[in-house]
Order: sequence, then C-alpha cells, then structure tokens
Amino acid sequence: MPHRAPAVRHQAALITAVLLALSPAPGRPKAPDELTELVELTVRRILLADEVAAAKFADASPITDPARERQLLDAVATQSAQAGLAPETGVRFFRAQIEASKLVQRGLHERWRAHPALRPRRWPDLATEIRPRLDRLTPRMLRLLKQTTPVRMTPGRCQAQLRAARATVQSRARLDRLHRDALSLALPPICASDSVKTGDGLNVRNTGVLLARQPQIGAVVEAPGIGGHPLGGGMVHDAQPVRL
Repeated sequence: MPHRAPAVRHQAALITAVLLALSPAPGRPKAPDELTELVELTVRRILLADEVAAAKFADASPITDPARERQLLDAVATQSAQAGLAPETGVRFFRAQIEASKLVQRGLHERWRAHPALRPRRWPDLATEIRPRLDRLTPRMLRLLKQTTPVRMTPGRCQAQLRAARATVQSRARLDRLHRDALSLALPPICASDSVKTGDGLNVRNTGVLLARQPQIGAVVEAPGIGGHPLGGGMVHDAQPVRL
C-alpha cells in the first residue's frame, strides 16, 4: 500500500535516533581504569592531609617540613627507577602531592584557629599512624603513573581523560571546596612535564603547576562530613558551612 513507505521510513528514523541516544557521547571520553585508580589514590592521599593537619596542630609543629619532603622525594626517585618510570616524572608528581597536602593543612589550621568547636576530637600520631599509610600509597601511585604512560604521551587525550576520571572520583568522594582545590593542585603533573623525552618515553611540556585557590579570610567553606569520605582518610568534623 502506498502509505506504508513513509511509515517504514518513520520507524527506521526512530530506531536510528534510539541507537544514537544509547551510544556514548563523542565529547565524553571514558578514562582508563588505571587513570581513574590514580585519581582515587590522589584523593585518598589528600584526605589523609586532614590527619596530618590534626597531628601538627596538636603539637604546634610547622606545616612545612623540608627534611621530610627531601626524604620523601629521594625515596620517590629511587622507587620510580625501580618501577621503570623516569625519576623526574615521579618526583614532579609527588612535589604536587606535597603542595596539595600543605594547602589542606593550612586551610584546616586556619579553620580550627577561628572556630575551636570544629577542631578534631582525636589527635593521631604522625610518625606511627599517618606516615606509614602515606608511604604505602607511594609505590602504588608510581606504578599507576608508569601504567598510564600511553595516555600521558598524548597531552590532549590525557587532559580529556583526566577530566573524566576526576569527575567520576569526585562525585563519589563528596569533596568540599578546600579538598577540591587541593585536587586541582595535585593532578596537573599527570599530563604536564618538561618538553624533553623522559626515561619512560613521555614527551610533554612544562606547563607548571596549576595553583589552586587559597581559602580566604571571610570566605564560606564547607566542613567535611562526619565520618570522613567514601574513599577513606580525612578527619571527623561537623558537617556544616563555616565562615573563615
């Protein structure tokens, strides 16, 4: 019958539209599992900065510890070489992790000084409780840096997939503004490096470290929720906005 042809064409168009809707969006790349895991461990390390901050606040220790930083970066260089990763790649990444941790520590110390009621109810021991946990993360993160080399070799692809991995992890972790800023400081070295070919075959540019926004006096920030975060780490705080 002559009226059936338009109906068939209409049905075919509907099927095509449904198939297109179910297909992955071209502008939304899926991050490799290794890259997502690396972002997860980066978040976990950032959340441990809450406990580092509490330990230092308890005994009035300075946030910056040059001797400890040198010790960590020396160990990172050695472990990077053992993992088949260029030492400068591992050291560059962990310098950013150190700065991200200090950003969190400064923000929390300011918060606790301004609002004593928000201070932690437990003061962990830095040497025996926290640093061993941080040290256990280091080789895992270096291994993932090595495994993600193929992604990191293509800066445009790396940036897109890193954004996808961050969005996935951040939605689960429920980070507050301070910890999101720290994550912005910690992630750029994954896709940025010196404009030389490093020992792990990565050929990228030195774009510097993306500076996160420092909490400002008078700014409203969110305190982490009671019980910490789904990815682990973090101190126990009252879940309410506070004004610094």
